[in-house]
Amino acid sequence: MEIKKADVVRSLAGRDAGEIFFVSSTDGQYAAIVNGRDRRLEKPKTKKLKHLQFVERSADRTDQKLRDGEKVTNSELRRALAEKTGAKEKGGMTNGEG
Repeated sequence: MEIKKADVVRSLAGRDAGEIFFVSSTDGQYAAIVNGRDRRLEKPKTKKLKHLQFVERSADRTDQKLRDGEKVTNSELRRALAEKTGAKEKGGMTNGEG
């Protein structure tokens, strides 16, 4: 399946292997991935598409905001990924985000 903006993906290679991310943009061969914690919207990680595994494409509010180019906060990303993985968000608020 083709990986597109706002998809949820799993990293298959590198230090972040096994972690879940949102795709913030793609250019055909590479994808910029973010999770709101280690990889924030301000500094996404660029990764080859062959090193990513498609997890899901949904119509959640955060996914839709990313797809439409609306402003999304890092805390929204963390919360959405936590809901998708069934894990609880670690640490709560950081750097005054809320």
